[in-house]
Amino acid sequence: MPRFIDYDYNQTVLLPIAFENQILPGTFEHTIHYLVDNILDLSIFDPKFKNGDTGRPAYDPAILLKIVLLAYSRGITQSRKIEALCRENVVFMAISADSRPHFTTIANFISDSPKQIAALFQQVLLTCGKMGLLGHEMFAIDGCKMPSNSSKEWSGTKQNLRKKADKIDRAVRFLLKRHREEDLRETPEPSRRQREEQQIEKLQAASRKINDFLAENEERIGRSGKEVQSNITDPDSAKMKTSHGVIQGYTGVAAVDAKHQVVVHAEAFGTGDEHGLLEPMLDGIKENLGDENVLKRSQVLADSGFHSITTLTRLEEEGIDAYIADNRFRSRDPRFADAGRHKPQTPLKPHINGRYTPEDFQADIENRTCICPAGKAMWLKCDRARITGRIFMQFQAHQADCGTCLQRAQCLRSPQQKGARQVNILLEVLPKTQNSPLVRMKDKIDSTLGRHIYSRRLGIVEPVFGHLRENIGLRRFSLRGKTKVDSQWKLMTMLHNLTKIHRYGLAT
Repeated sequence: MPRFIDYDYNQTVLLPIAFENQILPGTFEHTIHYLVDNILDLSIFDPKFKNGDTGRPAYDPAILLKIVLLAYSRGITQSRKIEALCRENVVFMAISADSRPHFTTIANFISDSPKQIAALFQQVLLTCGKMGLLGHEMFAIDGCKMPSNSSKEWSGTKQNLRKKADKIDRAVRFLLKRHREEDLRETPEPSRRQREEQQIEKLQAASRKINDFLAENEERIGRSGKEVQSNITDPDSAKMKTSHGVIQGYTGVAAVDAKHQVVVHAEAFGTGDEHGLLEPMLDGIKENLGDENVLKRSQVLADSGFHSITTLTRLEEEGIDAYIADNRFRSRDPRFADAGRHKPQTPLKPHINGRYTPEDFQADIENRTCICPAGKAMWLKCDRARITGRIFMQFQAHQADCGTCLQRAQCLRSPQQKGARQVNILLEVLPKTQNSPLVRMKDKIDSTLGRHIYSRRLGIVEPVFGHLRENIGLRRFSLRGKTKVDSQWKLMTMLHNLTKIHRYGLAT
């Protein structure tokens, strides 16, 4: 017969455990444990507590900070999962001294400490400086779009949200009407009636949610002065396009030092457009490093999303050596002359040989009229439209004429196109302004030295986002509201800086 090792579930084992000995030197949790206890000043949390004479003792911020940083380093941001780790994981039990805080305590510590987390971010950054991890010679700035704790289905302008509420109300009225009719002529099926009643309650709750939001909030105005979509769940977030589709979230912008890829400033913005975001990032760099002239002794790199006349003007006024690409930077680079051959040709927008050009349209500039090749009159859309340094007079065909035209396939880019044909008649070419920040930046970044310096941007800032999203697994914000999301973004980037201290700083 086979023999097995005996076991007994009723046996008692007494193990003397020293939590300090479970935090092994050389591990990341040991680095967190050492920095929190010996380097960081946690007295900034003291004003939050008012239980000196009465009240229950609170969890030490040092314990909570260690737990949160260790959980974030493993890609875990949910407070319930962090609480479970403190009960089940030996490393978390050791670093928390087996205190086991409730998940609400962990959640409140993260969401209610934006000022303290910002101060901790600066302390960690200054610690990186003391360890020689900062070069102060080149900073690369870029943004990372991440989903927030809200759904894009609850986004829209005020008009769109009103239409959605009306549609929900119509659905509720339809269900209630059908219930009344069924009560008069037959006995409804109990299970179906119960499901529909639950659906009515959900629809009514959604309608109240939309109407309450419309009554309590004003229109959200964008940078262009026009209304942009608001989100009922998180009004500070925004819809934004990414490589994975449209998301509802925030743009986390980071300024990274070139020497060891240490984040010197991080801030989250509720917009997908990066225009106008470079200025607050520059102010944040100077504030965090405590040096108003640090940017005058360094170089600043940013991609075309931050390119604007206002930003370039300020950079010149402050004497900052910046390299910011424009939208046509790569098209002017001779190294990308044949880049188009790698792009797939979409069948929906082919360039049809023999397609009518503006010369085929009979335009009368003085009388501001135009006749299309099919002999139909077109209406004046704009008498002077400025496009890329040129002035055009724009005409567009009437939809009724264009929709049934037999020459439609020869006139439009695609026969499936729904709109009518538009034609631009060139009026004049504007002289180029030589004394402009846009021209000076274009000439600067097109130079051999400028292209060499700008080519370093990708290798400085993008690995930071790759480390947070792919290696650690922090791919979304779990909080709502710009203040809380900005605090969480600073916490994530502070964690990235802690890994730099763990790998390079403690060794020095």
